[in-house]
Amino acid sequence: MKRTKISEVLNSTEFGKETTVMGWVRTKRVSKNVCFIALNDGSTINNLQVVLDVNPELEQKLAGVHTGAALSVDGKTVESMGSGQKVELQAKDITVFGDANPDEYPLQPKRHSLEFLREIAHLRFRTNTFGAIFRIRHAMTFAIHNFFNSKGFYNVHTPLITGSDCEGAGEMFQVTTLDLNNLPRTEEGKIDYSQDFFGKSTNLTVSGQLEGELAATALSQIYTFGPTFRAENSNTPRHLAEFWMIEPEVAFFDLEDNMNLAEEMLKYLVKYALDNCRDDIEFLCKRREEEQKQKPANERDEMNLIERLEFVLHNDFARVTYTEAIDILMNSKPNKTGKFVYPVDKWGVDLQSEHERYLVEKHYKRPVILINYPKEIKAFYMKQNEDGKTVRAMDVLFPQIGEIIGGSQREESYEKLLATIEERNIPKKDMWWYLETRKFGTVPHSGFGLGFERLILFVTGMSNIRDVIPFPRTPKTAEF
Repeated sequence: MKRTKISEVLNSTEFGKETTVMGWVRTKRVSKNVCFIALNDGSTINNLQVVLDVNPELEQKLAGVHTGAALSVDGKTVESMGSGQKVELQAKDITVFGDANPDEYPLQPKRHSLEFLREIAHLRFRTNTFGAIFRIRHAMTFAIHNFFNSKGFYNVHTPLITGSDCEGAGEMFQVTTLDLNNLPRTEEGKIDYSQDFFGKSTNLTVSGQLEGELAATALSQIYTFGPTFRAENSNTPRHLAEFWMIEPEVAFFDLEDNMNLAEEMLKYLVKYALDNCRDDIEFLCKRREEEQKQKPANERDEMNLIERLEFVLHNDFARVTYTEAIDILMNSKPNKTGKFVYPVDKWGVDLQSEHERYLVEKHYKRPVILINYPKEIKAFYMKQNEDGKTVRAMDVLFPQIGEIIGGSQREESYEKLLATIEERNIPKKDMWWYLETRKFGTVPHSGFGLGFERLILFVTGMSNIRDVIPFPRTPKTAEF
């Protein structure tokens, strides 16, 4: 079928051109012998106004056209006399592909709650809000690949099924072909995984990092971009069971190099969004401002969405040690007056989102990179500092979001890495391949993980992570 995208029609200044557009009806309004249809095909946040002079034949076709109907419209572009658009389509004929019964179609021309739209995720793409979100999500996907490709990185596909736990938290989804109603047992009564498909216990991955390190120690600079899974029984607006991660790994890279790469990448992505998704961002900015008006004055955002994006773009990131941050937080007014839900009372505590946001939004008033965390609260693979207490970890903190990136310089010493693995009771038999990279040509290397949905939350101004992934997977929810 030959058609012109509505985005192309709206951006054209060539009037009188014969055009065929196809899309879904957002609204239909009849005035005397003229019908006005707002048509959208998903290529832009903006609708095309279709104007039809109603004759008996068209009147019969239009009688069955309601919000949600799919149409093909033949006509010519004319300069719009109304406000809000430069061009409209003077229709000659329409073809109805499929109507939507208004008594059954749940998306009518009114405001729907995000909670309701999650229940009809198969249709929520058709709303302005979710059309904007998923166009931005696509743009960010493209921009990430573009950024790394322009810097000479190689994209590596790491496995989704793994026998190791990268984070050591144990919150993994098990993968098995064993009959759960008749599990094979060893003589000791344990499940006999030697009879499973892979001959061992396997899980869905929580990270592609460990395999990414193997590639980086040969290709120098790589990145992964794929789905990851975490069986954390959490129903917060910040957690998903299935989410996407971008994880660069670079050989001959120290912590300083790692911080520089993370800051450069994030600024590139924010600029790309502002330059290429302006209409969608402006729509979401207005949407969030309306949402904020419903909140008490002291709970409203200090910056609107566009200001927040420019805040990241135009400020150098503060680089602060964990020890400095703890001192700031312990002496902060919210901590002393009991405003923090999680009080900061000693060195060594794990920071929460409220602490991270305080550092960014109140104290430094710019994005923050926290470094040199206590080794006890970080993963086994992070390089140990000479003080014996901290590791060369880094977390990038953003306004409204808190942590958006977590990374580190990796421990390249075989002896130190082996000692940590043994200290944390990580099975050496499962990590022999990872340890061997430290025996044969080991090098200083670093990397980080960017939670893709966290990025999309920030760029779109949405507040619930379930609204920035097409089909969210959360506890007790695996619809669609």
